[in-house]
Amino acid sequence: MSVSGQLIDPSWQRRLTADEYHRMIDAAVFDEDEHLELLEGVIVAMSPQGARHALVIERLNRILLRSLGDEFRVRPQLPLTLSNDSEPEPDLAVVAAGSADDAPHPRTALLVIEVATESLARDRGPKALLYARADVSEYWIVNLVDGCIEVHRDPDVASGRYRTQTTHTGATITASALAVTIDVGELLR
Repeated sequence: MSVSGQLIDPSWQRRLTADEYHRMIDAAVFDEDEHLELLEGVIVAMSPQGARHALVIERLNRILLRSLGDEFRVRPQLPLTLSNDSEPEPDLAVVAAGSADDAPHPRTALLVIEVATESLARDRGPKALLYARADVSEYWIVNLVDGCIEVHRDPDVASGRYRTQTTHTGATITASALAVTIDVGELLR
């Protein structure tokens, strides 16, 4: 066993590219009902959604669709090809209307939202890193465990970190690039 406690040494692993992952999907390698995403070359199972998780996604989707004009697209639970080896499927992503018209999936977003219970550690860690590296200007984690929204802004692409992080439990927050305001209390009721 390695020092990290893993049975398989990570240096022995062969990571996948997004193109290889797409070919596997096209070849129906995975069951249709499997919820998977590619993170840094590793196929990762996504946490199942509880009723509250689904309700919050539905509320956010409705708010975003009503608030944004034709210059933006709201992508619920659809892939973002952030790099050659990462294709997460965030709960919601807002992209410019013309992005990815000639590509399988957008390569970045103006706003990404993850709704989290069991996935909280993954959303705060590896996913935040991926989104910052992909220059996603704003990343929200709707933290259902603690009843708040964690807002990450101003990505540092080189370090994969967000320079600004705030937590909101009440009042309203505004997505800076989109001028969309969310009532935190109403969303989390």
